[in-house]
Parts: sequence; structure tokens; C-alpha cells
Amino acid sequence: MFFKLLSIFLIIPIIELYLLIKIGKVIGALNTVLIILITASLGAYLTKSQGFRVLREIQEATSRGYMPGNELLHGFFVLVGGFALLTPGFLSDIIGLSMLIPQMREIYVGFAKGIIRKKIQSGQWQMRMYTNFR
Repeated sequence: MFFKLLSIFLIIPIIELYLLIKIGKVIGALNTVLIILITASLGAYLTKSQGFRVLREIQEATSRGYMPGNELLHGFFVLVGGFALLTPGFLSDIIGLSMLIPQMREIYVGFAKGIIRKKIQSGQWQMRMYTNFR
């Protein structure tokens, strides 16, 4: 767990900074800043539109009477993708954009479902029904 947190909060920002400096040298500082602003704006728009789409799918699933597990995972990845696009950097933009494209998001959802399934089967996660809510 320590190494996962280390990579998220230390290694990824270092890679982002390196890419920003390298790309900034090639295309110029102003162009780099403009690209960052454009991707943040595009990310906000895509997050809003995809978020409403996923919310509508969740509502449809619950109105049909089944648990919207798949739809909730899609919503999670739309949220993470939106945050990634709002974060300055090229690597986070690529990852964030891929999470906001429905066909690409299916890959992330399938991967997450596989991890969840393995953890439940191995006993690392236990499904419990709580009937006493004191």
C-alpha cells in the first residue's frame, strides 16, 4: 500500500512535470499552457455530459428493479477521468480522456470488475448483510 501511495503522490507528479518541461521546450510555454487550459475545459464539458448520461443509466436500472453495479462503476470512472483532466499534465490528460470515452471506459470497468471478483473469491472482501442498524 505504501508503494501505491508513493507512486500516486510522488512518481506521477514527477513524470508530469518532466513531460510539461520537455513539451514546453518543444512547442513553447504559452502553447503548453493553452493546451492545459483547453484540455481542462474539454474535460469539464465531457465530464458533465458523460456524468449525466451515466446518471440517466443508473436511474433506468433502478426503475427496472435491479442494482446498477455496472453503471456505478462507469460513474466512478467518469468522476476519476474528470479529475484527471482538470489536473495539469499530459499523462493525466491522456488517462482522463480515455476514462471519458464510453468504449474505453468499458475496459476500465471490466478490469475493476475482475479485481473485485478476485478479492471476493479469495476472501479478502466479504459480502455481509447488516440487518441491525444501531
